[in-house]
Amino acid sequence: MTLWHLVARHCLLSRELDRLETEQLTPQGKVKYQFSAGGHELAQVLLALSLDHPRDAATVYYRSRPFMLASGLTAAEALAAGMARAGSPSEGRDVGVVFSMPRRSGALVLPASGDVGAQYTPAVGWAQAIRYRARTEPDWQGAIAVALGGDGSTAASGFWAALNIATTLRLPVLFFIEDNNYGISVPSLLQTPGGNIAANLAAFGNLRLLEADGADPADAADKIAQAVAHVRAEGPCLLRARVPRLAGHTFIDDQAYKTPQERADDQARDPLPRLRAHLVHLGLPAELWEKSEQKIQVEAGEAATAAEAAPEPDPAHAGRFLFFDGAPPLVGGLRPEDALPPLPTHSPPEANGPRINFLDAVRRTLETELTLNPRLVVFGEDVGAKGGVHGATLGLQRKFGADRVFDTSLSEEGIMGRAVGLALAGLLPVPEIQFRKYADPAHEQITDAGTLRWRTAGKFACPMVVRIPVGYGKKTGDPWHSVTAEAVYAHTLGWRIAFPNHAADAVGLLRTALRGDDPTFFFEHRALLDTPPGRRPYPGDDYALPFGQAATVAEGDELTVVSWGETVHRCLEAAADFAGRVTVLDLRTIIPWDAEAVIVNVRRTGKLLVAHEDTFTGGFAGEIIATVARECFTDLDAPLERLATPDLPIPYNVPMRDAVLPSVAAIRARMQALLDY
Repeated sequence: MTLWHLVARHCLLSRELDRLETEQLTPQGKVKYQFSAGGHELAQVLLALSLDHPRDAATVYYRSRPFMLASGLTAAEALAAGMARAGSPSEGRDVGVVFSMPRRSGALVLPASGDVGAQYTPAVGWAQAIRYRARTEPDWQGAIAVALGGDGSTAASGFWAALNIATTLRLPVLFFIEDNNYGISVPSLLQTPGGNIAANLAAFGNLRLLEADGADPADAADKIAQAVAHVRAEGPCLLRARVPRLAGHTFIDDQAYKTPQERADDQARDPLPRLRAHLVHLGLPAELWEKSEQKIQVEAGEAATAAEAAPEPDPAHAGRFLFFDGAPPLVGGLRPEDALPPLPTHSPPEANGPRINFLDAVRRTLETELTLNPRLVVFGEDVGAKGGVHGATLGLQRKFGADRVFDTSLSEEGIMGRAVGLALAGLLPVPEIQFRKYADPAHEQITDAGTLRWRTAGKFACPMVVRIPVGYGKKTGDPWHSVTAEAVYAHTLGWRIAFPNHAADAVGLLRTALRGDDPTFFFEHRALLDTPPGRRPYPGDDYALPFGQAATVAEGDELTVVSWGETVHRCLEAAADFAGRVTVLDLRTIIPWDAEAVIVNVRRTGKLLVAHEDTFTGGFAGEIIATVARECFTDLDAPLERLATPDLPIPYNVPMRDAVLPSVAAIRARMQALLDY
């Protein structure tokens, strides 16, 4: 079959699937969300058929079904996705047009996001991984990444973050912008000044710009070929393909906001009649088009029958794949290629190691793991030549090179989205976010990363370890650099959270995270980085601690106190006045947390106090107390208590800061009250 026969087949099939959904399956309630690709088919199919390198990858969006079909998705799978049936890409877990697909006949399709603009930085991460892996693996040389998006998505922060990364590093990435003049009902003039993103980027450095009539076969094919060739040979390119949107944004959108002339103009630019004319011009008999349409109608009807006959996903499996459960993914992380170093046997720390501070523990562990694991990369703002604003990566770039320890632009969205793409390409990203508050601009990428394995039914995974200094500093506090807010991430599905309070635990938990399979937050409290409470003997290069195992740091018979992070030291100081009466448990990890240890100790002592630095309302103490109330109700001898920061930011003024943090005196008083109860 010739290229143009393939183009025609995929375009006709996409249009017929749209017709089946809009005329039958959606009105019947069998498809809940219907996004027509009418008008976008030609450009997407031509692009998909040009991505023939075995390491090419693409990120797509909700109107990308023609691209998916031309990349190997079957019609039955496409319809089953909309019907939320077993056998679809997400096994009924995600919206039918939020696609992902391991490589078949075309590019590998990275897991899509339901968030507009979130597809760009993961594509850039894959492009950077191409460069990294091509240094030693010839089969990666010449590969590219492509990010598909509508014109409305170019207003999103993710687009600009990705554009900056791609052009400053000259990465092999193609921004494929399908401009249909509208973002739902908002015209492009309100999305982009002048309505033309390519024109506005004319002065952007290191970026080839192309424009195409995405509804014209000859022009679209020529410009796509130019764009792909440029990216393979030289670097970033943005191709703006002008396409009509023949239907509404979704099935229920009647496009009443468009004028009759606009709707007529869209229909006049329908790419399918123009494709038919092009094929006739190339010598294809006109009647073959009609025969192809008839065959496609039969094929689509059979696909609909097969999709409707597919079983519903097993509800009992809805909880699978949020975390690694022993089944390796097809794509993402180190496990599919057997490149993950094994986790050391959990053993006691070395007894005579040199005493080091928390910061040195992190640096030494990173150095050891970088030496052991060539897939590990460390990056973030200022982590390279400067060695990090806190010094945790000092000297690592000099030892391991700028490909493995590198600085990034000032964009947390870019840091985290890039990490997703790097992880999907088989690397182990270890990004640093300088302070907990600074992670807020990356929240979209963080939430997407956490559910990526679940949304793809275990086919994809993006393990990474995100290091974040948190909490107040040893000399001051303030609202911007002193946030802990671990409870926010405890609610962020699919992420593990480590929160050590001294150097030895930092080594053990960081090593376990770096040898693991899940996205993990590693919190480093700023008041412990280079202060005596955080110092411990170095536990050894093979030391690892399991997640979800609390440490008993003081023992007593009358009261159980639970804490984590820097607050553990305050609890220990307060408990010193009640020797033998207070048990202090350091959770060490928040997700998972050691509920069993807490329950066992509360049943033994009959009383509980939870203390943490995060704010009171919605703090993680509430989760612990709710669990204890359920499991230990008949064992309790006193009300369940918690101490936390009031629902306030941390003040810059030191006396004010100390007034809002849970003080040793306040913890001691609450212990006394519970012991006396």
